[in-house]
Amino acid sequence: MQGLKLTARSDKPRTVVEAGPLRLGAGFAVIAGPCSVESELQLLTIARAVKAAGADALRGGAFKPRTSPYAFQGLGLKALKILEKARRETGLPIVTEVLDPRDVSWVSEFVDVLQVGARNMQNFSLLKEVGKGSRPVLLKRGMHSTIEEWLNSAEYILSAGNPRVILCERGIRTFEVYSRNTLDLSAVPAVRELTHLPIIVDPTHGTGRISLIEPMSLAAVAAGSDGLIVEVHHHPEEALSDKAQALLPAAFAALVRRVRAVRSCVEALS
Repeated sequence: MQGLKLTARSDKPRTVVEAGPLRLGAGFAVIAGPCSVESELQLLTIARAVKAAGADALRGGAFKPRTSPYAFQGLGLKALKILEKARRETGLPIVTEVLDPRDVSWVSEFVDVLQVGARNMQNFSLLKEVGKGSRPVLLKRGMHSTIEEWLNSAEYILSAGNPRVILCERGIRTFEVYSRNTLDLSAVPAVRELTHLPIIVDPTHGTGRISLIEPMSLAAVAAGSDGLIVEVHHHPEEALSDKAQALLPAAFAALVRRVRAVRSCVEALS
């Protein structure tokens, strides 16, 4: 693809992005946690559960971009302090979304990986700002974006000086309405052909249906994904956001076991 000077694979070795014990691009990593941080008790309960199940990092939203201005928008600084406490207790690196270029510096003081969400994939001011820092960036594909547009967004970050970018396929908007989005698993091998950056898959937002999360997770492994990011909640019916698509801790533990088993089979065949 034209214009990809730093993101293009060419003859570069595959990039491994590290954040504490998390290593994306080497082996297989699972990031898990609630859509949003709702309270200290909620987050610590889920953090302990996903840690016990074998998660490699904890996700949780402190700032939530919602379609409706009246929906839960996140706890902000309070949530970041709770995430920091969860990291101290569990040792799990923290992944959270940042929305505003003005917040990048101080949010980076609390977390290990900054997420740029689908709605902000082409927020070029935000991309440049996270590119100026040293925190790894989890860059989600925009819901209406082509692979080329997605990789050009990664190019913005790399060209600003930050080489630590993780790509995340999270589904695109199509005419299909059965699932929340259409999870484009063909993007995984395509991205591996085009770039040296690691790529993970979000089957939670990609499908929006609990029954589809496991099969699409297993398919993501077979397609060559470097990891998964999955929503988990101990009381999903009470969740303040995305309650219909969060796995219970027991279901998540079973998913991790199956994903690791399939990953072992894929490695044995390769």
